Amino acid sequence: MKFLRVVAWMLCGLAAIALIGFLIAAWIYRDIPAAELETKYGNQESRFMNVAGVRIHYRDEGPHEAPVIVLVHANFASLLGWAPWVEALKDSYRVVRFDMTSHGLTGPDPTGDYTLERTMEITEKFIDAMGIDKFTMAGTSLGGTVSVLYDHRNPGRVKRMILLSPGSLEGKQQKARGNVPDSAYILKYIMPKALPEFMLRSGFGTKRELSDELIDRWYELWMRDGQREAQLDRLRQYDSGDIESVYRQLDIPVLLLWGEANTTAKFEQAEEVMHLLENAASIKFISYPGVGHMAVQEAGAEIAVDVREWLDAQVAIANESETSPD
Repeated sequence: MKFLRVVAWMLCGLAAIALIGFLIAAWIYRDIPAAELETKYGNQESRFMNVAGVRIHYRDEGPHEAPVIVLVHANFASLLGWAPWVEALKDSYRVVRFDMTSHGLTGPDPTGDYTLERTMEITEKFIDAMGIDKFTMAGTSLGGTVSVLYDHRNPGRVKRMILLSPGSLEGKQQKARGNVPDSAYILKYIMPKALPEFMLRSGFGTKRELSDELIDRWYELWMRDGQREAQLDRLRQYDSGDIESVYRQLDIPVLLLWGEANTTAKFEQAEEVMHLLENAASIKFISYPGVGHMAVQEAGAEIAVDVREWLDAQVAIANESETSPD
């Protein structure tokens, strides 16, 4: 009996130590207040708008009378990653970008709904609220899925599409492999900086060295109030449905861009996507040696040169068509 009492005391002691350790770790990895992050990562171009009950962070740059391009970021990222594209385009284009819910300075959706249906509802209402009618849409990874779905749901509004390593097919494969386990929700309380650093490193190829500044930004934005749980909920609720048929119905000019060192949405998927785009008005495909899935962060300025060239040509064709006599 004495031995059992000793064992019981030892187990209680270990449990107490574990609890204390967990509480200390949870304190170390506590959420960062939204206001603090808005001060650090917002700027004079940052705006906020209530859309479908969500306070959306967005930026709207360039001449308002110019052709419009809407940029949709990847999962885990934010509108900040588009900076090289904005710099390359904003002299002649109105460039609109926004943070999806569970991302950036927008943060969690009060409804707790992160399905693609809810994401599309917010995206559509945001674009309507911005007074945008006809425009170019560009998306990377999850943003590519959102872009092709937007065109499918709003025919005639998107005039041309730019897809950078769209993650639609990879998303279906991940869903087929299984859901986010309950154990993953420990990240709500304990999330070391090594996790976003690992994701970034695995998403980079060999084009550019990963900077401490980018790691810090990703980590801190993930640590926003409620963001970790919201992102896990988005992963758990993700279902792209019959995305293949959506691609097949795309009938506008498409610029398809892909990093050859992409190990997430593997480079081989580019051929499958081009096959699905069989009804597109035109397709231009450009690949980038040494560039991974995080292509916006890794080679944004390089890719933006090609985007600008293609976009200028497409707008010129459209303008010529509008002014040509019948």
